[in-house]
Amino acid sequence: MLPVNSRGSFAALFFSVVFMPLHPAFAASPEPVKAEHGMVVTAQHLASDVGVEVLKKGGNAVDAAVAVGYALAVVYPTAGNIGGGGFMTIRLKDGRTTFLDFRERAPLASTKTMYLDGKGEIVKGASTAGYLAVGVPGSVMGFETAREKYGTLSRKELLAPAIRFAKDGFVLDQGDVASLQNGAKKLSNDKAAAAIYLKPDGKSFAIGETLVQPELAASLTSISEKGPDAFYKGAIADDIVKASAATGGILAKADFEQYTVRELKPVTCNYRGYEIASSPPPSSGGVIICEILNVLEGYPLSYLGYGSAETVHAMVEAMRHAYVDRNSALGDPDFIQNPVEKLTNKAYAKEIRASINPFKAGISKDLTPKGMGESTETTHYSIIDNDGNAVAVTYTLNGSFGAGVVAPGTGILLNNEMDDFTSKPGSPNLYGLVQGEANAIEPKKTPLSSMSPTVISKDGKPFMVIGSPGGAPHHHHYAGSDHQRYRPRHEHPGSHRRPAHPSSMAA
Repeated sequence: MLPVNSRGSFAALFFSVVFMPLHPAFAASPEPVKAEHGMVVTAQHLASDVGVEVLKKGGNAVDAAVAVGYALAVVYPTAGNIGGGGFMTIRLKDGRTTFLDFRERAPLASTKTMYLDGKGEIVKGASTAGYLAVGVPGSVMGFETAREKYGTLSRKELLAPAIRFAKDGFVLDQGDVASLQNGAKKLSNDKAAAAIYLKPDGKSFAIGETLVQPELAASLTSISEKGPDAFYKGAIADDIVKASAATGGILAKADFEQYTVRELKPVTCNYRGYEIASSPPPSSGGVIICEILNVLEGYPLSYLGYGSAETVHAMVEAMRHAYVDRNSALGDPDFIQNPVEKLTNKAYAKEIRASINPFKAGISKDLTPKGMGESTETTHYSIIDNDGNAVAVTYTLNGSFGAGVVAPGTGILLNNEMDDFTSKPGSPNLYGLVQGEANAIEPKKTPLSSMSPTVISKDGKPFMVIGSPGGAPHHHHYAGSDHQRYRPRHEHPGSHRRPAHPSSMAA
């Protein structure tokens, strides 16, 4: 039986929409989808359709990414969002790359010990449920920054599909219904959330029924007309702050007014002739990808063979060492000095290889700290257009349906991203991640993330657009060219995410 959630989707510009069936047992890799003019890969078929329509209208990959981001906020509420945040890696057709950080920030009133009791122990649920768990959302500012700097279409054009889905509703498929059922208990704890995602009698929606979200439609319409100010300086922020204050949260209007997007230089590295552009801190993603690849470059993996004991051993040990660095050395670049150059240096990778016993597995506790994993309740989408512009976006509410709260009148689900900080050094968060002081809570600080939207190029052309929801195991969404290989992985315990399908295109 298939794991359940909104179905993975690919829309290809032939011009037609292509959906890839998935073998029930995940026993074989499906044939890749191919297209001549562009590719949109998302976790929800309606959002993929939206991206394709934008490309068909003459919009570029960034335009499509913005429209898809807003559409997912309506049709994929478990992780799509305007009440959360994320990252966008862009490779323009001329080869230039850039990175937008629109991840959530800690409120001004936050403190390092805000989730600890009088004995210094973590208060269960404080960083994961309710308004105290909410970081300042960044998605609206992120999408508008991307559109203004790198897009070609108007905000009104790109928001129109999302507004239509929210106002008129959309018909729920099996995956949509299963997702809502999985979140029903959490959503039932908040009156405003329950009024949207559950029926008046408290039951979940059924397949074929229509989900209408008029309050979300009104919020999106306000953003369409007034831009980010509608969210950060207007009634939406007021409503969220009011709801937070009424339920023990610490969000203030100043948190919204002071929110800014950071444009950063991607982390880049070369692996056997492939150029990788990925996410820099406050994401550990690009740094750790490059560190792992640098270590693995010293092993003859093609000779050792895929899945061999030797290859698995090399990969596990490279990841083990990289995650020690991830959990102890990295954090928000506005607050700490990240040793990016050291960790991505080939000489450092050589040191790690020298410390790896080729005949015996390492022991994580000997390296300390240990731990890995981020919420699997995130979503990624990959887009490439006819001109070769490529965009990778990973954004999240953190846990499925975030903090499970909707500020009355807004229709917007809010994140529980504060759990990604170190609530207490040495103690695991909701997903088992053990972290250090570098990721401690501070006002206006961004929590460390593993999200890794990545664009890979070869011979000066985009080769693959890749990213993953969650931490381990990784389920990737692909949009790229040439031979791509997909191997289904088992689900993370407790996850209801369906592995994404592969896709390929001739750019």
